[in-house]
Amino acid sequence: MSKLLLLAQKFNQFYLSGLATGESRPFIVEGIQVGLVRPDVLQQLMNFPEVFNVTSGYVELNPAFRNYEERTNKVDEVLRKLRTEQKFITLRGWRNEYYEVKREFNSHSFFKMDRCATCLFGILNYGVDITGYVRHPTLGICIWFQKRAANKQTWPGFWDNMVGGGLSVGHGILETAHKESQEEASVSKDLAKNLVSAGSVSFFYESARGLFPNTVFVFDIELPVDFTPVNADGEVEEFELLPAAQALERVCSTNFKTTSVPVVLDFFIRHGIINIENEKELLKIIELLHVPLQSIYSYRFPQILHNNVRETGENGSVRINNI
Repeated sequence: MSKLLLLAQKFNQFYLSGLATGESRPFIVEGIQVGLVRPDVLQQLMNFPEVFNVTSGYVELNPAFRNYEERTNKVDEVLRKLRTEQKFITLRGWRNEYYEVKREFNSHSFFKMDRCATCLFGILNYGVDITGYVRHPTLGICIWFQKRAANKQTWPGFWDNMVGGGLSVGHGILETAHKESQEEASVSKDLAKNLVSAGSVSFFYESARGLFPNTVFVFDIELPVDFTPVNADGEVEEFELLPAAQALERVCSTNFKTTSVPVVLDFFIRHGIINIENEKELLKIIELLHVPLQSIYSYRFPQILHNNVRETGENGSVRINNI
C-alpha cells in the first residue's frame, strides 16, 4: 500500500475504525451533540451526576445549566478535580487557554473548555497552520520545518510545520495566523501580508490522550531565499529548510508530528509535488484530508427522548424514565 495513504489512514484512524465500534457515546448539550466520550472518560464522569447524566446511549450535560457561564464553570470544576486526582494524562497540560464548545464552526458556543481537556469529550477543534516555503533557484520548492522544543506539553522534540496554533476563545483565524507567525518564526507584519489562505484540512485522530476531530485553516507564505525563521516564544528548538523530496521523507518519518502531516500533504498536492502520476492513491488521500467533521455529529436529543420522560433530582441530576 502507498506509504502516503498509510499516513492518511494513521491520522484518521478513529474516523476509519473507532467510530464504527460504537464504544464512544455522544456528548449532548442543550439537545445537540457536540462531542464523543470514550469509555475511560465515561467511568469518571459517572462520579459527577449533578453535572453529567451518563446513560447507556449518551452523555448529557445537565440541562439545568442554562447559560454559557454556568456551563463553563460547572464543567471546569469537574475537570480541575480530575486534574488534581491525576485521572488523565492530558490534564497535566492545563494551559488556561480555552476552546469554544459548539456543534459546528459557525454555530453558537455553549461554553468554553481548557484546550487540553477537549480531547476527553471529542470536541471539534480548530487551528491555523502556515507552510513557509522558498522557490530556490537551484533546488526548486523548499519547505521550512520547525523542531518543537523538548519542554512542549505535546509532541516534544518532534518535527512540525513552520507555524501552527490553536484557535482560542476570542481570536479570529487571520488574527491567529499573524500572531503565531510572529511568535513562532518572527515573521514581520510586512512579510505576513504575503499570507495566502488555502482552505482547510480536517481529520479525526485518536491517541492515548483522547479524541481529536481537528480542522486546520491552512495558509501558505512564500518567503525570500535569504529569510531564516527565528523563534520568539521559546517553543521551537530549531528550524530547517528542506527541498521538497527531503521534506516529504521527513513527513513520512516517525519523528514528525502526526497531526501536522495533513497540512504538508495538502500543500504538496496543491503545488503539484504529489500528483496522480506519482501517487496512485491520490484521490483516497485527498478524501482523507477533508473528513466531513461539520456534519459528523448528527445525534439529536429529540430522537433520544422519544417515548421518555425527563426527571430532575434534588441535587440537580437528571434521570430519563421510559414510558
